[in-house]
Order: sequence, then C-alpha cells, then structure tokens
Amino acid sequence: MSRRRVVVAALPTAALLVLAIVAFALDQRTVVVSTPLGTVILVVAVVVAAVTVIALTWRAHIRRTALRAHEETRRSAAVEHRRFLDRLDHELKNPITAIRAAVAVSDASTPQLTAIDAQTTRMARLVGDLRKLGELQTAPMERVAVDLSDVVTDAAATIGEAQGRDIRVTLPSAPWPLPTVVGDPDLLFTAVHNVVSNAVKYSEPGDTVEVRGIERAGRVVIEVADTGRGIPAADVPSVLDELARGANARDRPGSGLGLALVRTIVERHGGSVSVDSHEERGTRVSIEIPVVTS
Repeated sequence: MSRRRVVVAALPTAALLVLAIVAFALDQRTVVVSTPLGTVILVVAVVVAAVTVIALTWRAHIRRTALRAHEETRRSAAVEHRRFLDRLDHELKNPITAIRAAVAVSDASTPQLTAIDAQTTRMARLVGDLRKLGELQTAPMERVAVDLSDVVTDAAATIGEAQGRDIRVTLPSAPWPLPTVVGDPDLLFTAVHNVVSNAVKYSEPGDTVEVRGIERAGRVVIEVADTGRGIPAADVPSVLDELARGANARDRPGSGLGLALVRTIVERHGGSVSVDSHEERGTRVSIEIPVVTS
C-alpha cells in the first residue's frame, strides 16, 4: 500500500490527534497535523495529568482495599483469639476447682499438699488473668479526657508505699504540662501500674526506678525505667506476648501476662508500647498515647 500525506489544519486539536491515529491504523497514511505548538503542548499536558490522576486514584483505591482487608483480618484474629481464651478459661476452671476442693479436705500433714495448693492457686490466678485479657480485647471502654500526669503520680505513689521503694517521677511543668488523652482512666491506671510494678519487681531496693513523661509528635510518652536485672536480648522481642517471661525472671512470681495486658490496653487507646532492655543494666518501657486534638 502506498504511503500518502494528508494535511489537516482546520479541526480541533483533539480531533486531529484521533484522526491521525485512525488514519495511520487503517492504511498507514502519514497525517500531518498543522496546529499551534502551544496547543499541542497543552493537550499533551492535559492527557498526562489525566493519566496521573487516574493512576493516583487507582493506587489510593488499592491502598484502601488493602487496609480494609488488613483490618478485617485483624478483627477476625482478635475474635478467634478471644474464643480461644474463653475455651481455655472454661477447660481449666473446672479441674482447678476440683483440685482446690480436694486439697481443702485432704490431710494437712501430707508433704506435697502445700506445693499442690500453691501451684493450684497460681493456675487459678493465671486463668483469671487470661479471662481479663480476653475481656479487655473486646469489652466497651470509657472515653473521657484523662490527665496521664495524675495517673502516673497515683500509680507510682501506690506502688512506692506498698513496696517501700522510692520511685522518682519527672513530669513537665514548663512551658506547659502534659496534654490530656482520651480513654478509660481505670484501664490506663492499670497499664501504668503494671509497668511500674514490673520495674520494682525485677530490681533490687538499691536500684533506681524512674517514671518520666514527655510530649512528642502529638503523643504523650510515659517512660518507666529501672537499673534492675534487665531482660536477656533473646527475650526482648517477645516480652510483650502472652505468657512470655524472660529467662532470668523465673525466681519471681508472675504469669507472663502483665505486659500483654499493658499492650492490649494501650493499643485499644490507639497507642503503642516498646521495650528496650539490657541484661544486668536495666529496662525502659515506653507507653505512647495520642493526645486530644481539637
């Protein structure tokens, strides 16, 4: 097929571009479009902008779809986890009750009786903590303005008096105090109390325990630090998991659920928990909660 040149100058620029493409596709004619250069540049810019908008919109749609899928997966996992804890609670409660009843009517002179009673009590406490953890993951929460400075002060005073320890509390007053957060004051007290209690439990009377509060990047950060025994490096990544305990913590009572409860409470408040620790040097636990925005 012979190549012919067709010159078109009177049609609108967009129509000229379409005509050129069609003509070339049909019979390979060379179509020469005579139009101002500025108009061509404008049309190309509009086409590029349109393609860019479409690409960005599609990317945002994909991102939203992925986030929805992730959130749905997280919710399903939380529900299944709660069911597991409920089943575990149900399965352990009856045998523990039976064992404790048998211990109560047994001969007190039996040498193993004290150990059986102590371990049964520990299992009952563990079941109670598991039940509490399961309830925390889905139970409704109070949503009020909370001053974490008051929460920290109360928790440190309560533990300090009970344990006879001097707990240093450092909270800002200039240029302004810590802002408030929105949440459940009782649950937030429980979270801070658990972390401070851990710092006291795994340190000696001569060690330092400090609680510090700062505002950073739209969040209130509460740091609980101690110069106690610390956590082995291999155990730090999992110390926030349920039933996790450091290899050097076996001589102290505990269920391994304290920090898991803290993480659950803080995450339900839209925050996060992190642990930094070095064995034989000490531990720092950081709780971050979003501040109230107007």
